[in-house]
Amino acid sequence: MIKKKIFVTVGTTKFDELIEKLLSREVLEALSMKGYNELVLQIGKTSLIPDCSPRYGFISIEYFNLSPDIIKYMQSADLIISHAGAGSILDALDNRKNLIVVANENLMDNHQMELGEQLFKERYLYYCTCDTLLRIIENINFSELRTFVDLKSRAIAQYIDEIMGF
Repeated sequence: MIKKKIFVTVGTTKFDELIEKLLSREVLEALSMKGYNELVLQIGKTSLIPDCSPRYGFISIEYFNLSPDIIKYMQSADLIISHAGAGSILDALDNRKNLIVVANENLMDNHQMELGEQLFKERYLYYCTCDTLLRIIENINFSELRTFVDLKSRAIAQYIDEIMGF
């Protein structure tokens, strides 16, 4: 069996809605239909304890809260599903990974939506909300996306984070 891994990151925030949506039967089945069968969830600062029992075509589901080395998880993934944080987006794009960005609509100052929408318009990634995630998964075609090449992306991410006070 060929293993295809998904890495999900919510950064340091709490984004339980995304984790719960990803673990729903419909979303797991849709991802399985696309050939994915392993799932690693970085769930951030939350008290949520996800059900990691293998199901709906997934042979492995695991989670952790935070890690000092997210890049190694990104590098081992075939698909990254990420919150819309600038650092996470640019790390995934720098590593040339297929990327679905999910905006957290519960954030008060949602600069994330603007960044995700712009990179989606420029065809570097897929962008959605939790409500539209299933539809995006069912219709993804990563061959339609452009390859992001920008050696300054880490500096840009740091600058955005500084401006936003992160």
